Amino acid sequence: MKRFKKSKGKNENNQTSESEPQTSVDAEAEYENPDAADMPKMESASAHYENIENDLEKPVENQEMKEGAGLHLGAADYNRGYDDIPEKNDADPKRGKGTCCGKFSRCIRRIWATRLTEDNMDKDQYAKTTLRELFTYIFFLVDLSVLTFCMTSDNAYHYTNAMTTLFVKKPVVGSFLTFHDIFTIDDFWKVMKGPVLNGLYWEKWYNDELIGINNSFIYYENLLLGVPRIRQLKVHNASCVVHTDFKDDIESCYGPYAEGAEDHTTIGEQVGTAWKYLTSNELNGSSHWGHMATYSGAGYYVDLSHSSKNSMEILNNLESSKWLDRGTRVVFFDFSTYNANVNLFCIMRLFVEFPATGGALPAFQVYTVKLLRYVTLFDYFLMGCEVLFCLFIFYYTVEEILELRKHKFNYFKGFWNILDIIVVLLSLVAIIFNLYRTVSVDNLLQSLLKDPNLYADFQFLAFWQTQYNNMVAVNVFSAWVKFFKYVSFNKTMTQLSSTLARCAKDVCGFAVMFFIIFFAYAQLGYLIFGTQVKDFSTFGNCIFTQFRIILGDFEFGAIERANRIMGPIYFSTYVFFVFFVLLNMFLAIISDTYSAVKADLAEQEDEFDIAHYLRRAYNKVASKFKIKQYNDIQCTLDASEESMGYEEWHDRLKELGYQESKIYAIFNRFDVDENKILDKNEKLQMKIELNREMNEMNGLTTQAKENKEDDEDDPTEDASAEDVKLYVCSRWKL
Repeated sequence: MKRFKKSKGKNENNQTSESEPQTSVDAEAEYENPDAADMPKMESASAHYENIENDLEKPVENQEMKEGAGLHLGAADYNRGYDDIPEKNDADPKRGKGTCCGKFSRCIRRIWATRLTEDNMDKDQYAKTTLRELFTYIFFLVDLSVLTFCMTSDNAYHYTNAMTTLFVKKPVVGSFLTFHDIFTIDDFWKVMKGPVLNGLYWEKWYNDELIGINNSFIYYENLLLGVPRIRQLKVHNASCVVHTDFKDDIESCYGPYAEGAEDHTTIGEQVGTAWKYLTSNELNGSSHWGHMATYSGAGYYVDLSHSSKNSMEILNNLESSKWLDRGTRVVFFDFSTYNANVNLFCIMRLFVEFPATGGALPAFQVYTVKLLRYVTLFDYFLMGCEVLFCLFIFYYTVEEILELRKHKFNYFKGFWNILDIIVVLLSLVAIIFNLYRTVSVDNLLQSLLKDPNLYADFQFLAFWQTQYNNMVAVNVFSAWVKFFKYVSFNKTMTQLSSTLARCAKDVCGFAVMFFIIFFAYAQLGYLIFGTQVKDFSTFGNCIFTQFRIILGDFEFGAIERANRIMGPIYFSTYVFFVFFVLLNMFLAIISDTYSAVKADLAEQEDEFDIAHYLRRAYNKVASKFKIKQYNDIQCTLDASEESMGYEEWHDRLKELGYQESKIYAIFNRFDVDENKILDKNEKLQMKIELNREMNEMNGLTTQAKENKEDDEDDPTEDASAEDVKLYVCSRWKL
């Protein structure tokens, strides 16, 4: 260390440069015999060097220049590297950091530090925190995207389409009647005993050869789980009021469906679940949202059989016994299938509503879902992603708790904070549902395997699996929008949020004016065309229809046929006021605000330059690598006491992985007599030059830190310690 400091002191006092070369004798005297009179200078230099060492975050270049070593450290010292340098003791009793609580607190702070939890951060700390948040969130977003996109399958659509074609679009033999065409109770029985029953039971091959198995495989691929179930809901007589003028002519009245108007009486004198009303709890059923009403999970039901013949007998008995009558308001037909080829369940419900007006409204519902999660090797890979997702959610949950603890109710004033809470809560619900779904499917399949004649009620699970998919879709959407939070340091990325925030008041004022006119036209359309045009049959339909008119998706002929005078007037005035006036006013508000935001952002600077920060990080890593190369050269020189030939120089550096061009360039620089041998003086000159440059690097590093705001054209200006190291090492072409 003393020799290093002495050399440094001489550089400061004498300013020896390449333009004034000293003789090898003088150089050797300077290198190996420091003057005792310079000891005070050396001590001063030692103190100054310790300051430099504190400035350099990782003073790796000083490991080999310690006390008594000079430039003659052995290979073992070089191989030890710079990681063995003792770090500053954090266990300072004055600072209270040596305790377990203090260490744990610092660990928590480092892991969960964000821009909202840390105060008084300098520019470097702010940049590090921002980039750590950004890259952590990118990993989370990638993991979430993998989970969400892999939980669906491209085969799901084809599965749904195949089942829909078979049961909904296939006509009755000898007619054009399909499920969609059901309009009476008689049509319902024809379809049930025709394409529906034939589609459920595949007992023969296409050549009429018997399949020879007890289970039914629809399309020869889809196993029918359990048995199908047919269920109806009825309303009792006198569920509506007949006007006094018609009481003599109308003896019974069956009103629209309502849960309070359900008929609980036993049908006829037969025995069985088809004739006895059962509550929703007894059936373990769930409600269904139909076109006319929301229906409960109660009613009268009957389970069909595993064979086509027995199921046909059951349906014939129900038809002949007048199981459906005037009081019937809805009939459900439920069954479930499983395709092992693609590991998908298809839960299908065909239902027909019989409104109080007469006629029928057929509809169907198909849930194609993946309920068995872990079957293939790729599924277990997704399990690993799910575990990683849980860890991310734990991390962000703690992060939000720390931010909420610091800012309290002010935390909820930020839009991004509210979005953070939404993402975390939806993710927690998704995790809980995943566990519940896995346990429930296992229990249901176990009971079904014990008794295959049971009805496989997957409706509840399928419904909530669909809601889960919807929730995950919203979560993914929110997560992608949240990405803007982590790139807000760039002014370009803040244009959208800044524009919306600045024009919020103007948009709200405009929205009041817009919706006054919009709802006025909606009521006008509902009252004029509601009885004749389907798009205006309800007030909700009117609202969506008017949005479609703005987009150009509208059938003008329908309202013209409904009212030849008011139809054209309604359409033309609505298009003029809403499309030509109000819509363009809205676009003008957005456009003017965006122009103002664009002008303001042009005068601002980014919070920090990410490219510059990443470049500095790269230089830091590169400089460490180049310092290692400096150590290798020192070791190579120390390996030979006297002269060293080019072959020995070449072989030693080649073993360390150096390129031919670099080996030759460094050797040729100091081989003054060009005899392919580094004699003692040339080796000494190389050591002195290398030592001088490293001392210069230390001095330039300190100067750069002290004068980082100067405008001099110096390579070390505004440079970090790592930048200076890289600069000096580059002069040696390392």
